[in-house]
This record gives sequence, structure tokens and C-alpha cells, in this order.
Amino acid sequence: MSTARVRTAAVDAAERRGGWRPDTDRRMALFESPVRDVLEPAIDALAAADRITLVPDAHYPFHPSSGMVTDPAVIGAIVAWLEGRTDADIAVAGASDERISFDRTVQYLGYESLLEGFDADAVDLADEPRTGDLSALGDAPVALSVPNRLAEGAVIVVPSLRATAAGPVAGAMRTLADLVDCDAASDRAAVAATRTVDPAVAVLDATTAYAGDPVAGDTLFAGSAPAVDAVATSLLGRSLESDGALETVRGDRGPISVEGDADFDRLRERMPDGELPPADDTHPAVSTAYRVYAAVAGDAVPPQLEGGR
Repeated sequence: MSTARVRTAAVDAAERRGGWRPDTDRRMALFESPVRDVLEPAIDALAAADRITLVPDAHYPFHPSSGMVTDPAVIGAIVAWLEGRTDADIAVAGASDERISFDRTVQYLGYESLLEGFDADAVDLADEPRTGDLSALGDAPVALSVPNRLAEGAVIVVPSLRATAAGPVAGAMRTLADLVDCDAASDRAAVAATRTVDPAVAVLDATTAYAGDPVAGDTLFAGSAPAVDAVATSLLGRSLESDGALETVRGDRGPISVEGDADFDRLRERMPDGELPPADDTHPAVSTAYRVYAAVAGDAVPPQLEGGR
């Protein structure tokens, strides 16, 4: 069985000294070189695609400094790299749910202004036509309904480094499963969605992670979705065997080789341990800081802050 390779690249931590930088352009400049390093091995598959869809972890508009969502500046750096290397139609995709529309989420996270600088659009997959499919998992086929945007062309899934409320990492497979209608249980749905969509590459955004508290991980990882999820699981100190999705793909998975200039062991040691923040509440310091920022910048206030504190 062949070795699954996960490529890593470190962000210049010296440039991040002083904490979070709200200037998206400055963060994009920091991520330019790491994005190039981790994506270069996938250029053949991406360059041949007519359509490329980026799927970030944008499940709810937590502030990007929390580590609970993919940093839009990482997505911006990926879009910039793609535009310089391909002629593909590029989109950033997510889906509205019962809590909040995707349009509001991308507005709050800053994707609207970010994508104005590129020939790329934000696409709500809840409005996309879908294609039915079957995925064979063991002896039981799994029925799926996949947005056409994900079924056609190349997909780059970009999860943040965080856990789910249920315990396993959010990861690339579960980020895809959130956008696919499936009649299977959560773990099986994640595997079925990943096998059906078959992303060209997964990029784990560990530039800012959440593991009980936010931590500046200053690292990107890229590889196949299961391999990246296994790396994320290890970084958060969880057992691979405790993740049902990773257990299901165990037969597909050989040894994983982590290659590049990031210090994997040091990053794993730095990860704290604790509970996820509730989706309808924030730390008072974050609320106050973001309200000040929004008042100065004229930005929209995310919905978790609308109730007032």
C-alpha cells in the first residue's frame, strides 16, 4: 500500500508577532508562499480543470481569529495562486442552513470584499441543482444528492483545525458532508461524500486553530482528505480509532508521511485542550473588540453579537 503524503508549510511566525491582524491583504501576503508550497504538487490536476470550487470551513461566522472557521485570507491566497496558474472558473462555495444564510455568512466573514479583487464568486450550494449518486460502503450502498458544482470540476476543501461538538475533528471529509444530502449516519456520510466528490486536494488551515482556546499554529497542511483529517486528529491529541469516518477508510489508508518545513511535533505539543465555544455566545473581550472594529471600519456585526452584551 502506497504512502499518503501530506505536505506542510510554515507561515513566518515573526511576521505574526503582536497577535491577530485584521488587515486581510497583509495576512494574504503572509500566506502566499506557504500556499504555493503546499499546492504545487497538485498543480497538474488543478491546471487541467475547467472549474475549481473551494470549500472553506464557513459553518458559522465566528471571527476568523477564533480558529473556528477557515481564515478568508487563506482562501484569498489560494485563489490568487490559482488565478496565476490556471484559466479555470473559480468559486468559493458553502450552503445556507436553518441558522443563517450563506450570503450573510460570507458577508460577515469578509468574503464579499475579498473576492472583489479576483475573478471569483461566492456560490450558495443550497440553490444549486443536484445530482443523485450511490456510494458503496461495505455491503450497504449510501444514497447521496450532490450539488452539481461539487460533482463537476476540481474541488479544494479547506477545513480549519478544530474539533466538532461531538468530538472528532471537523476536517475535510465532514466539511464536504455538510454540503451533501445523504441518508447515512454522520461518519458514513462523511466518507461517502468524500469518495463521491473526490476532492483534488485538501488544505488544512492551521494558521489559527481552536483546541479549547485559539492558538496561532502558523501552518498549512495539504494532501488527500482522509490523510489531512488523520493529521488534524493527531494534532488535536485524539485517537484515530475513535473517529468513525477515519476507521471506515482505514482499508484505503496506508502510512502517512508528513513532509515540509513545519515542526509537526512542536505544533502538537502547543495545542491546548478544552471545549468548543457555543455558536450563540462569545467571550466578552471578543464581542467588545469586534464591535469597536465594526464601528471604525463600517463592517457588519456578526449575528452572534447582534443580541447585545
